[in-house]
Amino acid sequence: MSTHELYTHAPDETTWQIPATGAARFSWEYDEGRARLLALYQKGKDKQWDGAKRIAWDLEVDPLDPLGTPDESLSLYGTRHWAKMTERDKGELRKHYASWQFSQFLHGEQGAMVCAARIVESVPDLDAKFYSATQTMDEARHAEVYGRFLHDKIGMLYPINDNLQSLLGDTLRDSRWDMPYLGMQVLIEGLALAAFGMIRDTTDKPLPKQILAYVMQDEARHVAFGRMALRDYYKQLSDAELREREEFVIEGCYLMRDRLRGVEVLENFGIPKAEAEECSENSEFLAIFRQLLFSRIVPCVKDIGLWGKRLQEAYVDMGVFEMGNANLDQLMAQDEEIAEKLDAERFAAEEGQRVAEVEDMIAAGGSPPSES
Repeated sequence: MSTHELYTHAPDETTWQIPATGAARFSWEYDEGRARLLALYQKGKDKQWDGAKRIAWDLEVDPLDPLGTPDESLSLYGTRHWAKMTERDKGELRKHYASWQFSQFLHGEQGAMVCAARIVESVPDLDAKFYSATQTMDEARHAEVYGRFLHDKIGMLYPINDNLQSLLGDTLRDSRWDMPYLGMQVLIEGLALAAFGMIRDTTDKPLPKQILAYVMQDEARHVAFGRMALRDYYKQLSDAELREREEFVIEGCYLMRDRLRGVEVLENFGIPKAEAEECSENSEFLAIFRQLLFSRIVPCVKDIGLWGKRLQEAYVDMGVFEMGNANLDQLMAQDEEIAEKLDAERFAAEEGQRVAEVEDMIAAGGSPPSES
C-alpha cells in the first residue's frame, strides 16, 4: 500500500526540494580529535540496534486508542463538541491525534536524518563527521520505526505541519555549518524529546512505550553531541554572531509553542479553524504541555552559550525561564535508564517463558531441545 493512500489529505508535493547551500568540507587531519566526542562516537557505534528486532511488533494496538493516554490530553475534552461525541467518535479522535503526533515525529526524524547528513558534509572537524555518520543511521532507524507504527498499527498519516516544515526549511537553507545543529538538534529535537517523554511516561500501551523509550535513548547521545560541538564553537563567535543565533532560537521557540497544536486534527472533524485554535488555546492540559515542551531546549540553549538579554526576556515571556536551571545530564541519564530497564524486563520475561517451556516438556516426559 502506498503511503499516500493513508494520508488524511494528500501533501501538496510528493517530494520537497530545498536548494543546498554552504560548502562541503574535508579534513586531512585523521589523528587528532576531542576525546569526549570520540568517546561519544564509540558509544554511538556500540549502541546501534535493529528496529525490526528490538521492538516487539507482534504486540496488538487498538487503532481507536493507540496510545492509552488520558482523554484530558485531547483539546476537545470538556468542550461542547466532546459532550456530543459518541464513544466511536472519541475513538476516532484518539486515532487522529495519535496519527498527527507520530506523523510529525516521523517527518521530524526524516528531517533529522537529512540534517545529520548535512553535518557530515559541512562540519570542519573529522571527529564531528564521525559521530554525525552514526547519528544519520540513528535517525534513519527512528523514521523506520515511526513509519512502521503508523502504517501497521494506526493505518493513518498526516502531512508535515506547515510550521514544522518552515522551521526545517530555514534550518537547511542556512549556509552556516552550525545551523543544522542549532535548528534540528537543539530546537526541533529538543521539542520532540519533551513530547516523546510526555507520551512515554503516560501511555499504558507497551508498544509505543518501547518505541519512544528506545528512540529517546539514542537522542540522549545526539543532544550531548550538539551541546559539545556548539559549546566549543560558540566560544569563538563575536557578540553580533551570537545575537544572530539567539534571534533564530527566539523565533523558532515562539513558532513551535504557538503553531504546533494539532489544529489540523480538529479541522478534520468539521470544526472551523478559529474555533479549533480557541479550543487548543483553552486546553488546560495543552497549556501544561506547552510549558514542558521547553524542558529540554532551555537548559541546552543556556549550556551552549546562547543566553543574551533578549533571549532571556523571551523565555520569561513564555514562562519557561526557570527551566534554564534544569539538569540536562540527569534527564538524559534517566532516558537511557528507562530504555535499559525495558530491555531487562523484556529479556527476563522471555527467559522465564523459555524456562517454563523446558519444565513443561520435562514434566510431560520429553527432553528439552538441544542448543546448537
